[in-house]
Amino acid sequence: MKANEYKEKIKKMTLEELRAEEESLRGQLFKLRFQQATSVVDNPVQVRYIKRDIARVKTVIREKELAAAAENK
Repeated sequence: MKANEYKEKIKKMTLEELRAEEESLRGQLFKLRFQQATSVVDNPVQVRYIKRDIARVKTVIREKELAAAAENK
């Protein structure tokens, strides 16, 4: 999935879905790092892409938290 498509997808998610997505990405990252340590990874650049996706998800989570806090004021 391209970055812009992924950004649009995660912006439509709820906070719970975003947190689940982040957890899923962290699991994938762990598995890839473990694979790197024990054997050869098919696509080592995948680690970079997953880290960027985690950052995107965390950014959207923070934006939604700030928006909710602003509504409560």
